[in-house]
Amino acid sequence: MDSGKDALLVISHHPLRQGISISISRREDYILVWEERPPQEKPAMKKIKNNHKKDFDPHVWRVNFLGQLQAIGLHVEQHEVKRETSSVHYVLLSAPWTLLCQYAEVLRMKMPLQVLPDHHINWSSKLIGKLKIANLLYEEVPNIPQNYYNCQFKVTKLCRFLGNNNPKTFFESTKRHQILYEILEKTTFDYQKRGLSGIGQLLNEKVFNAAFPPHDGPFRIPPEGLDPKEMNQRQILYHYWARWNKWMKYQPLEHVRRYFGEKIALYFTWLGFYTAWLLPASVVGVASFLVGCFNINTDIPTQDICDTRKDYWMCPLCKDCSFWKLSSICEIVKIERLFDHGGSIFFSIFMCLWAVTFLEYWKRKSATLAYQWDCYDYKDYEERPRPQFVAMAPIMTRNPITNLEEPDFPKKNYLQRIFMISSIIIGMFLLIVLILLVIVSYRTAVVLLVSKSTNLLLRRWATWIGNLSSSFLDLFLIISLSKVSVPLSYALTNWEMHKTQSKFEDAFVLKMFIFQFINLFSLPIYIAFFKGRFSGYPGNYRSFLGIKNENCINSNCLVELAQEMLVIMVGKQMFNNLLEIWIPKMKIWKQKKKLHSKEKKNEDTSKMWEANYELLEYEGLLQEYLEMVLQFGFITIFVASCPLAPLFALLNNWLEIRLDAQKFVCQYRRPVAEKTQNIGIWFSLLQTITYLSILSNAILIAFMSDFLQRAYYKYNYSYNLHGYINFTLSQAPKAFVSIHNRTCRYQAFREEDGRYSITFWNLLAIRLAFIIVFEHIIIFMAWLIDVLVPNIPESVAIKVKQEHYLAKQALADYEILAGTVITQEIELQFEDDAN
Repeated sequence: MDSGKDALLVISHHPLRQGISISISRREDYILVWEERPPQEKPAMKKIKNNHKKDFDPHVWRVNFLGQLQAIGLHVEQHEVKRETSSVHYVLLSAPWTLLCQYAEVLRMKMPLQVLPDHHINWSSKLIGKLKIANLLYEEVPNIPQNYYNCQFKVTKLCRFLGNNNPKTFFESTKRHQILYEILEKTTFDYQKRGLSGIGQLLNEKVFNAAFPPHDGPFRIPPEGLDPKEMNQRQILYHYWARWNKWMKYQPLEHVRRYFGEKIALYFTWLGFYTAWLLPASVVGVASFLVGCFNINTDIPTQDICDTRKDYWMCPLCKDCSFWKLSSICEIVKIERLFDHGGSIFFSIFMCLWAVTFLEYWKRKSATLAYQWDCYDYKDYEERPRPQFVAMAPIMTRNPITNLEEPDFPKKNYLQRIFMISSIIIGMFLLIVLILLVIVSYRTAVVLLVSKSTNLLLRRWATWIGNLSSSFLDLFLIISLSKVSVPLSYALTNWEMHKTQSKFEDAFVLKMFIFQFINLFSLPIYIAFFKGRFSGYPGNYRSFLGIKNENCINSNCLVELAQEMLVIMVGKQMFNNLLEIWIPKMKIWKQKKKLHSKEKKNEDTSKMWEANYELLEYEGLLQEYLEMVLQFGFITIFVASCPLAPLFALLNNWLEIRLDAQKFVCQYRRPVAEKTQNIGIWFSLLQTITYLSILSNAILIAFMSDFLQRAYYKYNYSYNLHGYINFTLSQAPKAFVSIHNRTCRYQAFREEDGRYSITFWNLLAIRLAFIIVFEHIIIFMAWLIDVLVPNIPESVAIKVKQEHYLAKQALADYEILAGTVITQEIELQFEDDAN
C-alpha cells in the first residue's frame, strides 16, 4: 500500500473537504541555523572526516539538503540577519498535513481513540484527602493534558481518531517535532557517496551550526498579567513549575511530558519520586542522630574516658610521637557517640531495606508511566548509525534489517580498542591511588606539625585539624579530576566506534560512572576499610612506601568517615549548584554578545527563532542522572557513619528540581521529544550500588562500629559496661617498656608479646558471622519484597489488555463500516453508468 496515495485519498474524503477548507496556517516545526562570515574571511574547502578524504563545499551540501527537503514536501522559509562580523541564516521548516499523516504511520505513532475515564491521582493527595486536611502541596495548573486510550495511527483509519476534524491540533507539537526530525535524519545531501545523510552528519561537519524545534513562545508573563487559560505551554511550566516559590508544590509532570516528551518527563518523575522517598529516610536519620545526642552523657564508656580519675597513659602512635592521656580525646569520643550507637545500627539496616524497596516501587511506577505515556511497547527498530561513526568507519556492510549498505567497523579492531581503553582506565585508577597517597602523606605531615605546637588547644585537636584540612584538599582534587573525566570518557567512548547512539550512551555512562565513583569514593573507602588496620603496635610500627600507617582515634574511624562524607557530599553539591546557576547565565550572555543581540523582555513572536538560537544547546540528561546516582551512593554505601546524609540529599534535591526546571524552560533550546520505557542503564547502576551498600554497611557495623564489641562484653563480663575501656586496652610489650622505662596502654586485643589474644579471634569470628547473617537477611528481605510487589501493577496489566481490545474493536468496526460505504458507492457508480 502506498502511504502517500492513501493519505491523499482519505483526506479527500475527509469531512473537512465537505464545505471546509483543508488549508492550515503554517507554524514553524523546526529551525536550522548557519552563520556565514564575509567572503574575504571564508575558509578554504574542508575535508570530510572519513576514510575517503574528499574535498567538499558546505554550501553545496546545504543547498542539496534544503532542495531535498522541499522535494519531500516541507515548506522552507529562509531569513537572514546581518551582524557586524557575520550573517546568521535561519531556515524555518513546517510540514503540511498530508506529510504529517504519512510519517505518523511510518513511525508507528499512537493517536487517541477514546478519553480515559479516570485520572491518576498522587498517593499523597489521596492520603491527605482521607485525613481531611488542607493539601499545601497541591496547586491547580491550567490546561491539564487529557489521558486517552491510544492506537497505532493508520491513514486509512483517520476518521476513528479523536480530533481528526482539526488538522491544526491533531498532531501535538512534540509529535510534529519527531516527524520533522525523522525527515531531517533520513534526507540525503551528497549524491557522490552513499551513507552520508541526515542533519546529524551536517551538524558534525559544521554545515549547519544548530538544528532544533522552537519553543512555544516567551516564558515570561507580560507585566499587565495574563489569564492562565491564555498562557502558552512554556509560560505554564515557568509559572507553575520552574519558579523558586514552587519548591513545595507537586510537579506538573503531565505538562512536562506534553512539552518536552517522555524521556525528560521520566527524569523529573524519577527525581521527584526519589526525593519523596528521601523524606522518611531523613526522618529516621535525624531521629538516629538525636538518639546519639541524648546518649552522650549517659554512656558509661564515654564517661570513663572523660573521667580524669580513671585516666590511662597511652603509648605513642608512631616512633616520633609522644605519650598521651586517654582523657585528651574526650571531646572527640563524645562526637563519635553521635554516630556510633544502637540507633545507627538500626538506621543502617533500615537504609538497606529502604534502598531495595525504593527500587522495587520505582519499577512499578516506571511500568505505570510506560502505559500511561504509551511507551510500554515502544522500541526503536531502526536505530541509525551515529554521524561520528559514519564519518570514521573504514568499511561498508549490508544492514540485515534495512538491506542497505551502511558504514561498519571490524569486530577485531573493536576488541583491540576495548583492551587498550581498559588499560587506560586501570592507569586512571592507579593515578587516583597515587593522589590518595599524597593526601595521606599531607594529613600525616599536618598532624605531626600541629601536635608539636606550643599551643595546647592545637595539640589536642591536631588529628581533627589534619583530617578536616585533608577532606577539603580531597574535595578540591575531586572537582578538578571530574572536569578531566568528562572529556576523557567521551574521547575514549568515541574511539571505541559504537555504531548506534544508544550503545554509545551506555558505554559513555559506564565510563563516567566508573571514573567518578573511584574519584569520589577512594578516600572514604580507604578510611572505612584500610585506615588503622595495618598500623602495628608499640615497638613494631608499620609503614607503607616510607609513609607511616595511620591510626584511628579511639580505634574507630566512623567520625572521620562521617566528616569526610559530609565535606565531599555537601561541598560538591554546593559547588555543582553554583555552577548550574551561573554557568548557563554566562554562556547565554556570551551567545547574546556574539550575536550582537540585546535581551528583550517582551519578545516579538515573529522573531522567536532568533531568541531560540540565543539559548544553550540541549546536552542530554547524563550529568543530571550521574549527580543523583552518585548521591544515592553517598546515602547508602556509607550511611552507617552519617545518618544525616539523607537529610542533606533531600535539601539538595528540592533545590535541584527547580534548578533543572529553570534550565529546561528558560535556558535550553527545546529538545526533540524522545520516548523511553525506563531510565535505562541508570537503574542497573542503582541496583549495583544497593548491593554494594548491603556489603559495605555489614562490614562497617562489624569492623568499624564497637556495637559487636560491646555486645560481646555485655554477654561475657558486665551488662552495664563498667570496665569496658580497660577491656579494650592492651599492655605495652615488655621490650617497648624496657626501652622507654615506663608502661602504657594501647587500643588492641593483643598479649604482652604482641600476638593477638583469644578475645581478638572470638570477636573476628563474631564479626564474620554477623556479615554473613546481615547480608543473607537483607537479601532474603529483598527477594520477599520482589515477590510481594509485582513489577507491573495488576491495574496496569488490565488496562493494557483493555486498550488492545478497544483498539481492535474500534478499528474492526470501522473496517466493516468502510466496507459497507464502499459497496454502496460501487452500486451507485453502476447505476450512474447504466443511466
